Amino acid sequence: MEQEYIITVDELKKRQDPVFLLDVRDKTAFSYGSIPMAVNIPVEELKERFNELPHNQPIVVYCKKGQASEEAAAFLRETGMEAYNLEGGYTRWLMELMNEESHTEENRQEQIEKSIRKKFHKDLFCKFAKAINEYELLKEGDKVAVCISGGKDSMLMAKLFQELKRHNKYPFELVFLVMDPGYSEINRQVIEKNAELMGIPITIFETEIFNAVYEVEKSPCYLCARMRRGYLYSKAKELGCNKIALGHHFDDVIETILMGMMYGAQIQTMMPKLHSTNFEGMELIRPMYLIREDDIKHWRDYNNLHFIQCACRFTDTCTTCRPDGSAVSKRMEIKHLIRQLKETNPFIESNLFRSVENVNLNTVIAYKKDGVVHHFLEEYDKQATVPS
Repeated sequence: MEQEYIITVDELKKRQDPVFLLDVRDKTAFSYGSIPMAVNIPVEELKERFNELPHNQPIVVYCKKGQASEEAAAFLRETGMEAYNLEGGYTRWLMELMNEESHTEENRQEQIEKSIRKKFHKDLFCKFAKAINEYELLKEGDKVAVCISGGKDSMLMAKLFQELKRHNKYPFELVFLVMDPGYSEINRQVIEKNAELMGIPITIFETEIFNAVYEVEKSPCYLCARMRRGYLYSKAKELGCNKIALGHHFDDVIETILMGMMYGAQIQTMMPKLHSTNFEGMELIRPMYLIREDDIKHWRDYNNLHFIQCACRFTDTCTTCRPDGSAVSKRMEIKHLIRQLKETNPFIESNLFRSVENVNLNTVIAYKKDGVVHHFLEEYDKQATVPS
């Protein structure tokens, strides 16, 4: 792009004339955080929503890192508009914002912790404690590796564990573990700055997972997830931990149930805890199991926190993890479907969750237990005949 059509974050802040901020990332990325006053029109919708743009005002276009927005800005200039590409995109803006906040704001950690104890106590901490008690996720003497990816869920989980530790009803230990699978420098800095801001003493270890799966054409995301899980187990065990904690929440659980039925032709759920099959004596726990995602977002926005959405190598160029580059993943399709169903049935989410707690084996054709399929005909003829 010609240099005169690039604008830096600093130049944007100093501009006196009003500009129209156009965010061309997908709706999910926009929901994780955006530049104030920005309007979201995903790049693939730009042509059909062209009339929503102002024709008498400079437009500053941004995406995650400034690549997709460069093409979008060029397209707008071809139509006669005054359009600029924000250098470094949202990531650069976020980094500079966090640098400013680290020098100007005091007592942020205290404020964040107070919000968990007061304003969000019922929706966050109580549900966190309930899951731990109801599913027996913690025992005396446990040493837990709290796995932090850098997103809102795992960062909140770390703070909730710290709050639980403060009550200290019985002794247990925590290690706040961050695995760097090959993050970009900026993404890693965002994680480190958030940890410092929130008072989370993280332990970082590095791997080359992104490099290992980058050229894999078939199911790179599945392979990446498996490798990441294995490295986390291995490092946690090396540090003397017997459990790893992941930040999956209530919405992840119900989405998994529906995804299994609609795309996997099976009824299954995301379990609150699992024994590792490859690392003896290790368990995976999900203490955020009962916490709603909207409440996590509310906590994030209330505290004016900014987290990375996805630091995957596949998303660094403003695409999604899907090999076809589509902006909508299967999970997002399910998320939208649940939202639509909720408009006519406000209990749809809790009903989905409870459905896997109320499985009636007398009314299913077949079920699988320990890898063995059992069919209803196995017991059918043994049942007593009821006179009509």
